[in-house]
Amino acid sequence: MAAVFLVTLYEYSPLFYIAVVFTCFIVTTGLVLGWFGWDVPVILRNSEETQFNTRVFKKQMRQVKNPFGLEITNPSSASITTGITLRTDCLEDSLLTCYWGCSVQRLYEALQKHFYCFRISTPRALDDALYSEYLYQEQYFIKKDSKEEIYCQLPRENKIEDFGMVPRSRYPLVALLTLADEDDREIYDIVSNFKILEAFTFKQFG
Repeated sequence: MAAVFLVTLYEYSPLFYIAVVFTCFIVTTGLVLGWFGWDVPVILRNSEETQFNTRVFKKQMRQVKNPFGLEITNPSSASITTGITLRTDCLEDSLLTCYWGCSVQRLYEALQKHFYCFRISTPRALDDALYSEYLYQEQYFIKKDSKEEIYCQLPRENKIEDFGMVPRSRYPLVALLTLADEDDREIYDIVSNFKILEAFTFKQFG
């Protein structure tokens, strides 16, 4: 009798369909929530949304420390003719740009712009501020936390052995460290670091 009743209900009552579908929905929902909780399953998340959230999180963690480190190795052997060896130690991927024979006056004007007008955060920005008044430029990509040694030398074609006594019109070497990744420039207060080589010791400007 029970079987006959169910068959009759199945054939003549649309409510039976609704009840079956609703029951299946409740059971499926319970299983999904029990497995994943209230969070959205990872496979359903948009990859762009994940990347955006990561960038926002990095911006909130603003760093005030200096991400750049640079020193001269064997300063006693460094010279205009033989070159100089630099050791880097940066917290992020960076660019090391060296300017040989940089104009003292143009660099002073560039530093004034950096401190009072706009921050120089890329080598291109410094090139524009210097009006390209330097003898030679070389650039190196620095990996994060890499303590590699980089050898820099003014090409012999320039035929310069000395930049003269202080005060001089050109600095022997100006080293600029900048962050390679544009996103990193948004989380650090210090986005570039100038080091001026005078008598083979560094004068630093943040």
